[in-house]
Amino acid sequence: MQESFEVAASWYDGKSALRHEGSASWDGLDRLSLAAPTSHIAVPLSDLEFGEARSETIIYRRASEPDFRLTLPAAMPPGLSRHLPEKQVYGGWIDRVGLGRAAVGFGLVSIAAVALFMTAPDWLGPRVPESWERNLGQAMIGDFGGRLCSTPDGDAALAKLLDEVDPAQTQVNARVANIDMVNAVALPGAQVLLFDGIIQQAESPEELAGVLAHEVGHVRERHVMTALLRQFGMSVLLAGANTGVGDTVFGLAAMGYTRDAEREADRYARARLAESNISPLGAAGFFERMAEEYGDDGESNAVVGWLASHPAAGERARDFRNAAREGADYPPVLSDAEFDALKTMCADDPDVEEFDFF
Repeated sequence: MQESFEVAASWYDGKSALRHEGSASWDGLDRLSLAAPTSHIAVPLSDLEFGEARSETIIYRRASEPDFRLTLPAAMPPGLSRHLPEKQVYGGWIDRVGLGRAAVGFGLVSIAAVALFMTAPDWLGPRVPESWERNLGQAMIGDFGGRLCSTPDGDAALAKLLDEVDPAQTQVNARVANIDMVNAVALPGAQVLLFDGIIQQAESPEELAGVLAHEVGHVRERHVMTALLRQFGMSVLLAGANTGVGDTVFGLAAMGYTRDAEREADRYARARLAESNISPLGAAGFFERMAEEYGDDGESNAVVGWLASHPAAGERARDFRNAAREGADYPPVLSDAEFDALKTMCADDPDVEEFDFF
């Protein structure tokens, strides 16, 4: 049996300033019938909104009629009050579950979101399709425009060095960028950039071999997308490479791998140097100079890229020095002329553009 009630009511219909005094009757269905000598209307319960509560009355509005006002007794029959809209302070579902429980729920969701954001790069990075990664890498290389150095002798020397540290059938694509920054980066799609600043810092081709082998290690171990996701977030994948070369350079320079990834790339580099009979003492000397110049804690903010890697420079120097075979006679990986060609590659390229930090 359906419930029905009739209570005293007053209302403004929203069309005139006349106050109507009469009754509100409910037949147990989905609408109130408002009857007065001056007005007779039917109002869907779903169209009512809570307005305000007074000492003995409650005022309701209509969603479809902004100026409508209905005043009903606060002490309503339970059957009808269950169908009328309730006061909302924080929003429908928060009011239903309570502010305390809602706050706990928000906290749990926030913790889960942070945990997902922190861990997603580790499992998502290696699963990014290689075609997507390749397109992204090409776009990022394109950001450097005419700032990539190229001379016949320099290209040949770099190719020879790459053959020694990356003998895979499909090699990485290594280039030299005309940027005076002590840095080298591995990009998506098996792209590696050596900045001219690190080439000028190198005192031997063996140092550059260690640098290049380390970056190849990041590519082969599929660290690159993981690091990009961690550094830039999903916006890199959604928006592609930055439109400004300055933003790209500083973003890549700040890109950090985890301590485990850096050590894994170092282990890869030492293994490749050993297989190619290249002295690891060059890389050891590089890190020893960096440790002396910038400190041995590996956390200095004075420099970026290789010099700001997580493992301490002194630790990395010791690992490369310990990898040297006692009494070994390592042949030079490049001739003096080939090393000079790498050193002067950017200066000798008549078409290369300068990169200005500011």
